Amino acid sequence: MTDTAIAKKRKRSIWIPLLVLVTLAACATAGYSYWRLQQQPSAEAKKEPPPPPAPVFWALDTFTVNLGDADRVLYVGITLRLKDEATRSRLNEYLPEVRSRLLLLFSRQDAAKLATDTGKQDLVNAIKQTLAPPLVAGQPKQEVTDVLYTAFILR
Repeated sequence: MTDTAIAKKRKRSIWIPLLVLVTLAACATAGYSYWRLQQQPSAEAKKEPPPPPAPVFWALDTFTVNLGDADRVLYVGITLRLKDEATRSRLNEYLPEVRSRLLLLFSRQDAAKLATDTGKQDLVNAIKQTLAPPLVAGQPKQEVTDVLYTAFILR
């Protein structure tokens, strides 16, 4: 045999095992990918967290109140975010008492304190505490989760 024939034979003998290895690696990768796609997702992956409950809002008419110092007036509109629909219906049934509690609370406020952001936040907390006690004996407490201002004018 000539030198060129020996060199060609060596090149062929190297390429064939190399091509077989590449083909086997490609087939193994494809098989593994197919197997992973066919696997059923685990129970943990199927369980999605439940969607949060829809918020329950209850808008009140605006309040106009003389503050502790008679020359200052507070005009405030609020919307309450409530725990559930039952709380909204209970508050709606006793609306005059709810408005009375809030009017008394608003009239006790100090104008200088309400002018600050912390004063407004303190008023939100006070509204939650004022509305929390049961309206009638034997009823559950009202759970007001948030108080949102829709109007706030201090004159």
